Amino acid sequence: PLPLNSYFSFVMQSPKAFEGDRGQRVYYASSAPPKFTTDNYKTVLFSEGIGRSFMNSLTVTIPATVIPILIAAFAAYALAWMRFPGRALLIAVIIGLLVVPLQMSLIPLLKLYNGVGAFFGMPSKTYLGIWLAHTGFGLPFAIYLLRSYIAGLPREIMESARIDGASDFEIFVKIVLPLSFPVLASFAIFQFLWVWNDLLVAMVFLGTEADQIVLTAKLNALLGSRGGDWEILTTSAFVTIIVPLIVFFSLQRYFVRGLLAGSVKGG
Repeated sequence: PLPLNSYFSFVMQSPKAFEGDRGQRVYYASSAPPKFTTDNYKTVLFSEGIGRSFMNSLTVTIPATVIPILIAAFAAYALAWMRFPGRALLIAVIIGLLVVPLQMSLIPLLKLYNGVGAFFGMPSKTYLGIWLAHTGFGLPFAIYLLRSYIAGLPREIMESARIDGASDFEIFVKIVLPLSFPVLASFAIFQFLWVWNDLLVAMVFLGTEADQIVLTAKLNALLGSRGGDWEILTTSAFVTIIVPLIVFFSLQRYFVRGLLAGSVKGG
């Protein structure tokens, strides 16, 4: 074979005129053995800002998962086992809220939040705003799912606890919560995945500043700036999905059990 530089010092001649403006193209392809390295992960986590966005997503997702679970658990117990005026109407309203599209309520909710924030002198783009937004969007499904499960718990346990002098709060903390752990874990998976993969609510309530941008918004920005660097994009995508995979496989043994129990039992 000819040396490499000989391929770039040639003259093409022909007794006839060449057709077209360009001559025949010459391609050179070189292959290199695969190399296993973590350089792409170092670039993504420390140079592209994915590391900061990763922490921002955790800051948004963890409270936005815990807060609706706490509120929905108390509300579900009250709607399942406590009698008070307007209980049936409140249940109907909660079920009706399940069909309200997020996009339809996003702008009115943002105006309300900005109005309250301006009244109290609070900044508009804060973590508190996005926590409240995700809590509001996740509560109807959480209350519906938890109430269906809690209403199916044995009545004899509740009555025995009341005979022994236990209050509603003690029954809820010592009996209902331990028995409801499967359905709590099921909703935690749903809520965590939804908040972690959210882009619209995060951009509306949190913005796209470097110190607040979440992981999905940062990955969306990389599609525009590093669209040709597929190795950077695939590494960023893997960093994005690793946490949801850990959460799902950690709680997946409770997932099917909690969903089936909540869908079959009802009160």
